[in-house]
Amino acid sequence: MLDPKKVKLGICPIGWSNDDMWDLGDENTFQQCVSEMKLAGFDGCEVGHKYPEDREVLKHMLDARNLTIASRWFSSFLVDKPYEEVEAEFVKELEYLSYVGASAINISEQSGSIQGMLDKRVLKDKRIMNDEEWARLCDGLNKLGKLSLEKYGIKSCFHHHMGTVVQTVEETIRLMENTDPKYVFLCFDTGHFTFAGEDPVDVLGKFADRVGHVHLKNMRMPIVEKVKAEDWSFLKAVRSGAFTVPGDPDGCVDFDSVFEILDKAGYEGWIMVEAEQDPAVANPFEYAKMGREYITKHTGLGGEVVLK
Repeated sequence: MLDPKKVKLGICPIGWSNDDMWDLGDENTFQQCVSEMKLAGFDGCEVGHKYPEDREVLKHMLDARNLTIASRWFSSFLVDKPYEEVEAEFVKELEYLSYVGASAINISEQSGSIQGMLDKRVLKDKRIMNDEEWARLCDGLNKLGKLSLEKYGIKSCFHHHMGTVVQTVEETIRLMENTDPKYVFLCFDTGHFTFAGEDPVDVLGKFADRVGHVHLKNMRMPIVEKVKAEDWSFLKAVRSGAFTVPGDPDGCVDFDSVFEILDKAGYEGWIMVEAEQDPAVANPFEYAKMGREYITKHTGLGGEVVLK
């Protein structure tokens, strides 16, 4: 059982409104999203594309619902752009996140990313970095991580992601081994490792002490097998329902082992339900409840929320 004094339970808005394909969930408003998050029993969320860019407005809306921002995605281009340019954008995000009380920022290296390309095979067409590019990425992450932690008290958590330069366990290991553990943490995502053909429990065992943020995704493996067999793009996989929430019987992830490792490691921070699905097919509120109820049953987080 995870310690509710150290671990908070949140959910990402991507189940209501997809950030890569805006037509998925276009009908769902920001206020509906955050209201249903709270009604389902969550304490926090991440920032989605429908959230107010005015940080004061956002904080007011969340305070009214007793919700907190846990983190936000940040697209870095440390490999392909000058560091100073990336840092300037990073600072803007940190100022926003600091105001709304976030504890983490999720950095995903988007140089050469194919995650948003419908004509690219997610498992075969991804970019492979050379040694010089690896050095540039790791050096840049160390600088960003030092800045975010020392000036803002926000952890920089690297998000391995399908279709990006850091997708596999080998790539994740290389990044972790070549960045400073004081400043660069891991945004551990059960779904992306499973999608990549890796065992997320194995990976977590290697890096439990570096985890700064957690995304809990479940995977429908028959769809992942189609991705492999038919060379699908990442976005086609999402539209087809590759991801789902913890507690869905269609999923395959061993969450109990994930919870056990995090508990033994003394993890402190947020664990977030994140499952990008088509909300017209997978009702966001119903799946949010499903995920929250499962996590509460298996960890004690989230308390008792009775919804008629």
